[in-house]
Amino acid sequence: MKFWRPGITAKLFLAILTTCIVLLVIMHWAVRISFEHGFIDYIKRGNEQRLQMLSDTLAEQYAQHGDWQFLRNNDRMIFDILRSFERDNNHEDDRADRPEQAMQRNRTMGDNGRAAQGMESYDPPPGPPGPPPPHGWRTQFWVVDQHNIVLVGPHGTVPDEGNRRAIVVNQKTVGWVIASPVERLTRNTDINFARQQRRTSWLIVGLATLLAALATFPLAGGLLAPVKRLVEGTHKLASGDFSTRVKTDSQDELGRLARDFNLLASTLEKNQQMRRDFMADISHELRTPLAVLRGELEAIQDGVRKFTPESVLSLQAEVSTLTKLVDDLHQLSMSDEGALAYQRTPVDVVTLLEIVAGAFHERFASRNLNLSLDLQSTSSRVFGDPNRLMQLFNNLLENSLRYTDSGGQTLIQSTTRDGKLILSFADSAPGVSDEQLTRLFERFYRTEGSRNRASGGSGLGLAICLNIVEAHAGTIHAGHSPFGGVTITVELPLEGEESREV
Repeated sequence: MKFWRPGITAKLFLAILTTCIVLLVIMHWAVRISFEHGFIDYIKRGNEQRLQMLSDTLAEQYAQHGDWQFLRNNDRMIFDILRSFERDNNHEDDRADRPEQAMQRNRTMGDNGRAAQGMESYDPPPGPPGPPPPHGWRTQFWVVDQHNIVLVGPHGTVPDEGNRRAIVVNQKTVGWVIASPVERLTRNTDINFARQQRRTSWLIVGLATLLAALATFPLAGGLLAPVKRLVEGTHKLASGDFSTRVKTDSQDELGRLARDFNLLASTLEKNQQMRRDFMADISHELRTPLAVLRGELEAIQDGVRKFTPESVLSLQAEVSTLTKLVDDLHQLSMSDEGALAYQRTPVDVVTLLEIVAGAFHERFASRNLNLSLDLQSTSSRVFGDPNRLMQLFNNLLENSLRYTDSGGQTLIQSTTRDGKLILSFADSAPGVSDEQLTRLFERFYRTEGSRNRASGGSGLGLAICLNIVEAHAGTIHAGHSPFGGVTITVELPLEGEESREV
């Protein structure tokens, strides 16, 4: 049996929705508890206000009658007094007249039991605007005289913990108005109102949950859309499609991740193309001298050409070409891996350049080329490997020798600036284009025209130079020469400055 495993979109949707539901339920219970406590407090305040008003009114009536005979077992009068509070709440100056009116109505009505029942279920209508009077009683209440004898109220024990308001006449307590404590809702109308509020609150929670679900699903999808694009792009990249790119339309972390992904894909695509070009170039470079060797040997074997010292020299020349190519490939691979041994020591670069230039003078002269030097005699010491630096200078001069027309020149200059030794190798025509300058240090790259494969180079010399210079914490770049050719500029940190370059 296969179980459903939610994806990241479903997980994010469920996480957000669950958080919304938990918050809604917590808010529901918080509002419900706040409402119930607030409603009970409201009832308490209303009852306390009514107790005070009833106490003041009964004190006035007691002062007029002199005793409690007018109220004994007269629940109807209390009911009329309470109803008059609600009906005439905007006429405070008429309050003294209400007890007389109540007593007059009480004389014409005699059913005290029915009046008491009406008082207990009394629920006054809402008052007009202005300071609202206390609403109907939500609890039982009693009126007792100074001897705690019940004058009005249900039969039974008067609660000691109930709310009391003294009835004071001439600074003497003649009785109390007592209400039972309000700890919970007891009236049916109040209970029904609370239930209605709970049902409404749960309905709001349900509707809010539905709206949260409808809003969360597209939100989760929108948030994860960049992630899905990255996942799809990664699958294509893993399958070998290095041309894959993902859309970048944000500046957040996902946007930066998408840009890094595109950079990685571009680098892999470039490396793949370089690998293909590298293999094709190696095959071509090896095929040419091998074909010449094979042709020479077959000609000798078939008797077309005699085995003479001249033919041996021709064979040796092709073998030397192959040997040089293999040596260059070996040097390049070792420098790529950092396996070249560098025996660093303080080196006077000017002295090394003079030695290398002296070795090339005869070869330059044989091709009718002029090799000149303009070197500083001070501040030319660097911390490096003299053998690798000589290999660097040999490759640069070999490059100028191979790719400069007869009758031209090469000028080597040196200067210091900002703690660096700057060397320039400028030769004469032919020159190269701006696009070709940016590719001179690529492996097996040769420009068209005179600087081409016919000159005999492997196309690896400048790539090896780049690795040697970088191993010495320096830089190398190509530019146009004032003599119409190419200027190779090398910058190396002077001795004592190399640690600052790290």
